[in-house]
Amino acid sequence: MKRAERQLLRDMFDAAVNAARPARCLPPHLPPPPRGRTCVIGAGKAGAAMARAVEDHWPGPLDGLVVTRYGHAVATRQIEIIEAAHPVPDAAGRNAARRILEMARGLGKDDLALCLISGGGSALLALPATGLALDDKQQVTNALLRSGAAISEINCVRKHLSAIKGGRLAAACHPARLVTLAISDVPGDDPAVIASGPTVADPTSFTEARNVLQKYAIAAPSNIADHLRAAREESPKPDDARLADAEFRLIATPAASLEAAGQVARRAGYQVRMLGDALEGEAGAMARGHAALAMASVPATILLSGGEATVVVTGGGRGGPNAEYALALACALKGRAGIWAMACDTDGIDGTENNAGALVAPDTLARARALGEDAGARLADNDAHGFFAALGDLVLCGPTMTNVNDFRAILVAPDVYTKER
Repeated sequence: MKRAERQLLRDMFDAAVNAARPARCLPPHLPPPPRGRTCVIGAGKAGAAMARAVEDHWPGPLDGLVVTRYGHAVATRQIEIIEAAHPVPDAAGRNAARRILEMARGLGKDDLALCLISGGGSALLALPATGLALDDKQQVTNALLRSGAAISEINCVRKHLSAIKGGRLAAACHPARLVTLAISDVPGDDPAVIASGPTVADPTSFTEARNVLQKYAIAAPSNIADHLRAAREESPKPDDARLADAEFRLIATPAASLEAAGQVARRAGYQVRMLGDALEGEAGAMARGHAALAMASVPATILLSGGEATVVVTGGGRGGPNAEYALALACALKGRAGIWAMACDTDGIDGTENNAGALVAPDTLARARALGEDAGARLADNDAHGFFAALGDLVLCGPTMTNVNDFRAILVAPDVYTKER
């Protein structure tokens, strides 16, 4: 890959991530201190960095607990940080969620509950509803993640298997003042979907949760099937008085991060075409559509998009949605001259792997063939990680301590050959 194109793609990705870093985007949204105590609670991949930003800018005493993903902790002074598993929950997340719920229930009307929410909170804030076991939730979560279901569908099920999500944490905070600061990682920035909406009213129902499992032919354990069928203790709805005064402040969004990347591209002399910040769908199908758009674009154009691609896992390989998208894109472009691309998760972790995503160059397929790599076979086996690792084109940056979902950029170089257009 040419150095200039590689560097420009990385500069755009870094700009997108930097726009959503808690130290930058959180302080302007802090509420005034209460008459009583301030309790900081929350969950998400950005949770520890958000807690640190609160500590650095809060004028009075603090306490509380925030749970984040393993490897995403940062040092804090007053707010306890616990690490837990993502995307499939574990006992550490369950125990942290139980403690957070107990803290919320102990607040009074003069207190402030400052809730820090970011992507990944659904798995990290995992407290099964009464009568359900953690291993039941783990089984269903794993099946949903492999099914290709949209995040809104997955979180609908999660909310109806939880004792804390879907507005239940907000209800527990009442009568204290509740202010939620959130970094969005979901298409459309719906507060009820971000981290499964623990502090906002839930418009979905048990019936919808059952329909999701049916749609994707997921056979739930008997305890979960019985729980969804019984439909007891529905999540708090928009007319619930306990949530009437709760505030929700969106402090970072995919759209703002894509715009930051777009500014970098424009300064480099490219025109930018925004395909949308809320794209959803199967990674391969999305990539093929974007390849067609790129091949029809004029030189010196960059196509930017965000949202959340999904993968229907049928093979035995390794790789997250962004690497899968990149491999499918490379296959669709067929070595087209002058087109480069990057697809990364802004949290720095693509699925459960160690990479943020991958890079695509005009010579990706040619280099792969020289190494004996079969791109089509790797794609069929859902092994995009192995493919790009062999080429040295994985994007490795480690946890970014934020998360505004997928970042995708396709660069059509200024010197692309007219005869190949």
